[in-house]
Amino acid sequence: MKYQDDNHYIDRVLGGDAAAYALLVAKHKNLVFSIALKILNNREDAEEVAQDCFMKVFQALKTFERKSKFSTWLYRIVYNAAISKTRKKKLEQVPMDSYVIDNYTEDNIALGMDEIDAEEQKIMMEKALERLTNDENLLITLFYKGDNSIEEISNITGLSMSNVKVRLHRIRKKLHDELTMMMNKAVTHLN
Repeated sequence: MKYQDDNHYIDRVLGGDAAAYALLVAKHKNLVFSIALKILNNREDAEEVAQDCFMKVFQALKTFERKSKFSTWLYRIVYNAAISKTRKKKLEQVPMDSYVIDNYTEDNIALGMDEIDAEEQKIMMEKALERLTNDENLLITLFYKGDNSIEEISNITGLSMSNVKVRLHRIRKKLHDELTMMMNKAVTHLN
């Protein structure tokens, strides 16, 4: 389904058409759930936070000043709610160990990519993404899947714009290193 601009639905809701809010929910529910899930790492908690946030947003919609995009405002609310729930549950995050990467040049990797089919490449990418922390995965999701700008991510997470840029750079480097390691292993097994 092709959705209208968020302001179209907001105007309809504020004009008395409460059913138009369902279209806003449908438009944003996947990314709202993804943000909550990446922070909480628990499906049930993420669903609860997403539902609560949509209810809060509906009740507070008349206070939305439209100084930023609706999605930025919504994702900030979800982010804060998920962080609050995490604090309440006092979840511990275990740091990831660093992985040693074999000495292969990028040319070796590029040549090896030709020998690995698209499905294997997709599996490798999914495995590399699984190795990211929840915070790292959240930033990647907001930037690539949510198509949010650095400024919008800064508004959503409360991080400075320069911090968002640095973190995204480090995450991309981490993904590159993970994929390089996996490619090396795959190419070695093929030869």
